Amino acid sequence: MLVFGDPQVKSDNDVSYFRRDIVQPLQGRHAARLGITLGDLVDDVPALLPAVKRTTELLGVPWMYAPGNHDVDAGASGDEASLEAFHRAIGPDTAGRETALANVVVLDDVIHLPGQKPAYIGGFREDQFAFLERWLPTLPKDKLLVLAMHIPLFEEPGKDSFRDADRERLFALLQPFPHLLVLSAHSHAQRNVFHDGESGWRGATPLHEFNLGAACGSYWSGAKDADGIPDATMSDGTPNGYAVLTLKRGGDYALAWHAARDPADTQIGLHAPKVLRRGAYPAWGVFANVYMGDDDTRVEFRVDGGDWLPMKKVLQPDPNLMAENRRDDEATELRGYDRSPEAEASPHLWRAALPTKLAAGEHRIDVRAFDRWRGEVGASTTYSLLDYSP
Repeated sequence: MLVFGDPQVKSDNDVSYFRRDIVQPLQGRHAARLGITLGDLVDDVPALLPAVKRTTELLGVPWMYAPGNHDVDAGASGDEASLEAFHRAIGPDTAGRETALANVVVLDDVIHLPGQKPAYIGGFREDQFAFLERWLPTLPKDKLLVLAMHIPLFEEPGKDSFRDADRERLFALLQPFPHLLVLSAHSHAQRNVFHDGESGWRGATPLHEFNLGAACGSYWSGAKDADGIPDATMSDGTPNGYAVLTLKRGGDYALAWHAARDPADTQIGLHAPKVLRRGAYPAWGVFANVYMGDDDTRVEFRVDGGDWLPMKKVLQPDPNLMAENRRDDEATELRGYDRSPEAEASPHLWRAALPTKLAAGEHRIDVRAFDRWRGEVGASTTYSLLDYSP
C-alpha cells in the first residue's frame, strides 16, 4: 500500500510539484495494490480537489482518501455540511475496505468548529461510531486492521487537539483486535507513537500510530532544485516523500519511508563538522536523523572502521535544517516562494562526540541504525583533523 500525507496544494504550481515530485517517479515503479491519502489534499482551495484526485489516479491503483482540516468548504457554518466539495470531488469521508491481508478504514476525524481558533479539533461523529459498531464485529481478528485518518490520536504536551471521549470510545471498539495500525498525518513531521495506558489504550500490547510526514513536506517551501521543485524538508529534518505499508499474513506488517526522488533511498540524514583541531576537547559531534526512528531504535557510529559505539538520542533541531535556516537568513534575495520551516526539535535525532586524537587528515564516519522493519540501515560522511599553528 502507498500512503501519502498532506499533498496540500494551493495552486496549479503546487499540483505540478505533487505530480513531478511524488507521483511521476512512482508510475510503473511500484508494486502497490491500494493507496491512501491521509487528508489535506488541498490548502483551503477545494476547487483543486479534482486535480489532486486526477494526479493521484495516475498511479493506477484503487485509492482511499481521508479529509483534512484544509479540505473543508469555505464558509461552512458547522461540521455537518463542511465537506460538500470533498464529497462531490472525492467521495465518502468515511469508508471501509476488506482485502486479503488487511481490513482498512479511512475516517474523517476533523470536527469543524467555525469561529474558533483553531477552527477544528480531532474527533468523530455519531454516524461514524455507528458505522464502526456495525462493521468491526464482522471482521476476522487474524488480519491487520488499519485505521487511516488525518489528525493524530496522540496529543502534544499542553495541547488539546483531540476529543478525549472520542479517543476513549474508539479505543474501546478496537480493544478486541490483536493486530492494529493507525496511520495519521497533519503534523508535517514524522514519528512513531505507541499508545499505552497513559493515553487510554487498554489493549494487550501497545497500539502503534505512525504519524507520517507530508507529501508536500513543509508546504512546498524552500529553495528550488535543478528541476524547479522546492526542497520541502519538514521542521524535524525529515525530507518530504511517501510511505509504503507492506501487509503480511497473520496481521503482521512493515513500514518504510521514502524521500521524494531519492535514488539512494536515504534513511539517515547526517551532519558533522568538516574540520576540527587535532587534539581539541571532543565537544563537537556527528548528528544522525533517523527518519523512521523511535525511542527504542539502536543507533551506533564508528570512525575509520573501528568499533561500533552507541549514539545518544537528543531532543534538538536537525543541524542540516538549521544551516538552511541560516542560509535563508543571510540571503539578500528570496531563495524560494516561502522559506524552509524553522527547525524544531526532532523526535528521531541522535548524537555522538567525534574523536580528535587521531592522525591529521580525513576520517570516515559510519552510522548505522536498526530499523524496526528494514533491519540495519546506514549512512556515511567524513571529517578532517588539522594541526593548528598560531
